[in-house]
Amino acid sequence: MFEQIKEMLVEELSVNPADVTPDAELVNDLGINSLELADLVLMCEDRYGIEIGDSDIHDFLTVGDVVEYLAKNVK
Repeated sequence: MFEQIKEMLVEELSVNPADVTPDAELVNDLGINSLELADLVLMCEDRYGIEIGDSDIHDFLTVGDVVEYLAKNVK
């Protein structure tokens, strides 16, 4: 799951692959803005066939948070 999220960040949002770690903060470390975060959420929803609630998005502080959420919610 981590590798898939990393791939999305690198290929779709032009994040440096060396910067993507489970502990990397999406905003502070990777420079993701709110529009890019929305894009990431939409990509995850499309790829995994789930719906991510607005309240859950606020918990996405690190790459690991996204991976953990998906691991719990993707069947």
